[in-house]
Amino acid sequence: MKRFFKSLYLQNRFFALLFSLVLVFVMAYFFESLKGIATLSFWLLIGTLLIDILLLYRNRLGIQANRELPEKLSNGDVNEIKIHATNRFSFSVNVFLIDELPVQWQRRDFKIRSKLSPGQTKTIFYTVRPTQRGEYHFGNLNIFAISPLGLACRRQQFSAAAMVPNYPSFLQLKKYDFLAFTSRLKMFGLKKIRRIGHTLEFEQIKEYVAGDDVRNINWKATAKRNELMVNQFQDEKSQPVYALIDKGRVMKMPFNQLSLLDYAINATLVLSNIVLKKNDKAGMLTFSRTVEDRVVAQRRPAQMQLILETLYNAATDFSESNFARLYVDVKRTIKHRSLLLLFTNFETLDALTRQLPYLQALNKAHLLVVIFFENTELRQFAEIPAKSIEEIFEKTIAEKFIHEKKLIAGELQRHGIQCILTAPENLTVSTINKYLEIKARGLL
Repeated sequence: MKRFFKSLYLQNRFFALLFSLVLVFVMAYFFESLKGIATLSFWLLIGTLLIDILLLYRNRLGIQANRELPEKLSNGDVNEIKIHATNRFSFSVNVFLIDELPVQWQRRDFKIRSKLSPGQTKTIFYTVRPTQRGEYHFGNLNIFAISPLGLACRRQQFSAAAMVPNYPSFLQLKKYDFLAFTSRLKMFGLKKIRRIGHTLEFEQIKEYVAGDDVRNINWKATAKRNELMVNQFQDEKSQPVYALIDKGRVMKMPFNQLSLLDYAINATLVLSNIVLKKNDKAGMLTFSRTVEDRVVAQRRPAQMQLILETLYNAATDFSESNFARLYVDVKRTIKHRSLLLLFTNFETLDALTRQLPYLQALNKAHLLVVIFFENTELRQFAEIPAKSIEEIFEKTIAEKFIHEKKLIAGELQRHGIQCILTAPENLTVSTINKYLEIKARGLL
């Protein structure tokens, strides 16, 4: 009986009719003829309510439902959740569904309305966008069924507790793979880089055909064969590419609900996939006060899964990053000349000056690319027209910080260190462009 009362809910329609009857009873004090009508209407309402309850509880099964979750969520992307509901009643019902979402989303008003015909099975979709990596725990599934009379509602609760891990954005891998396969990368900002000179890896000597570069003609082979022969080169392969991810407090800054660290992790995942498809070796490490997570650059089938699992729980520790420890660790563990893509952030020229000696030392032994971020919110603020002296002052300060970012990029280039200054949402495309440019120009 207790379970019955916990699952029964009276609807607004019932309370509206009951309130109308109260008004009729009040009027009956002044008009005696209304008393009989009010009494009859009251018992008619109670009888209709009992019939409604009987309709909802006569069928023990009622509504059958279950939730279908993906194996894992993709951080920062829109993920689809499915709920399959079947109507076991002999009449159409209006249902609204309340799913107990993980605490990370802090949603207490989640509700989906639908209508089910007798015997109908319907798949209800809704989407979620996780912005924190880690474990997401879903609770029970609650279905509220309302009969055509609409006076009462029956709640059915289905035990559907489940945990889904939220990984770095693996959906971007599929997107860029598809774009590369269909040769549509330029639509997303990935540009072709004109090849300058040749890489050092010789492949073969072949007969000259129209369109071959005449600078590649091999005159000795031409003399022997008495026909034009050219040298053919191929891109160098198996070059180590490391993503160095700063986990210090500067990477905690949020943009569009994702931290800079999340943007860097997503970009690293996509870049590593492209590096492996280019037959290079992909590796990564994270650092803050010490160097922590590490994946040695290799080219093997399980490399992407290893990088994904390593980045799964990476989080900032709100400390000052130690670039000296990073330099010592890289010097000790990475023996071959490699491409180092350093994801970090510098807000002031002084912050760069403190770390510049270590960056120069890294760039001597390897090819270093420093990747840091524009403050897009400051830029948007600076573009708003000022209407008062106070706003002019605030805009001036904002433009000073924007200009300082450009000074940081100029200082890095002045010391021979390549850099990328990009908005967080453009990080993945900018990083891939830089990698393709370095490969095309044979800089590594």
